[in-house]
Amino acid sequence: MQNQDLIVLKRLKEWRDAYQRAVLVTVMRTWGSSPRPIGSIMAMCETGAVVGSVSGGCIEDDLIREFTQPAEGQDKPGMAMAGKPKRMRYGITADEAHRFGLPCGGTLELLLEFNPDAQLLTELIERLERGDLVRRVTDMRTGAVTLEPTETADSLRVNEEMLVNTFGPSYRMLLIGAGQLGEYIATMAIFNGFTVTVCDPREEYASGWTTTGVNRMSEWPDDAVKIFKPDRRTCVLALTHDPKLDDLALLEALETEAFYVGAIGSRSNNAARRKRMIEHFGQTEESLARLRGPIGIYIGSKTPAEISVSVMAEVLAVKNGVPLPRDMDVAHAKSAQEKANP
Repeated sequence: MQNQDLIVLKRLKEWRDAYQRAVLVTVMRTWGSSPRPIGSIMAMCETGAVVGSVSGGCIEDDLIREFTQPAEGQDKPGMAMAGKPKRMRYGITADEAHRFGLPCGGTLELLLEFNPDAQLLTELIERLERGDLVRRVTDMRTGAVTLEPTETADSLRVNEEMLVNTFGPSYRMLLIGAGQLGEYIATMAIFNGFTVTVCDPREEYASGWTTTGVNRMSEWPDDAVKIFKPDRRTCVLALTHDPKLDDLALLEALETEAFYVGAIGSRSNNAARRKRMIEHFGQTEESLARLRGPIGIYIGSKTPAEISVSVMAEVLAVKNGVPLPRDMDVAHAKSAQEKANP
């Protein structure tokens, strides 16, 4: 599965290439609870087709009625999809919040951009597919759009004159090890919009991989990490339990900006790994501070499928900047459980 923003932009481009009227909708502000975060986008065609979302569905239905039904005195749908950018606010009152299925107290403000330029959409999509971060600046008064390169994934900014939304390439995941657990994690990551690559030089494991939509590498894992060039939108997970494959790859990953670097294994295995890295590779507790293990949050998982849920939950929490309570850490939770039940 592609990055959701890219899916929306590609479909919008298809509509505009076909000379269909269309609108790009951006969640500009929220108050209280909201179904979708600030910066989320959806696109709507004059036919009523929608891709992406800004709510649980009720607001999308209202937008379809508002902008794809024939206007008074018109006999063609989509005629309302024209003009300068328009602000719309939903959930101002409790009754309206209930009507549109918004959480209690939720209000959101949208910006609607009518008939975005197809060439600029093409340029934005090409930059994202190259792995660039792109700042899209919309003039709120005229609708004119400019694209700017950026090095930081800034949050959406908006004022009376402009809206600035930063788009980035898909988050990437590099899995070291093509075993069963890797297949479960890869499947979950793909459904969460990650581009997944699996590396395993062991033919007996690599040949048994069945998950589709995953890039494959057969280099030794430390070389693969160098080739892969992890950045701040990348996570690296070592899953083989084999120090010859995992350790050097993890050390290489720790030298990068990867937002998550971790390894599967028991508490004793992970303690032994840290000891090896300190004794034989000149590491320190400080240099290994970013190394996670045992990876995942504690949910009592036993099977590969359950473990993958645990691991993916932790990866997403770190990606989204959500601090996890100490008692959800696998090592801490298991130690506490053993103390409580000696």
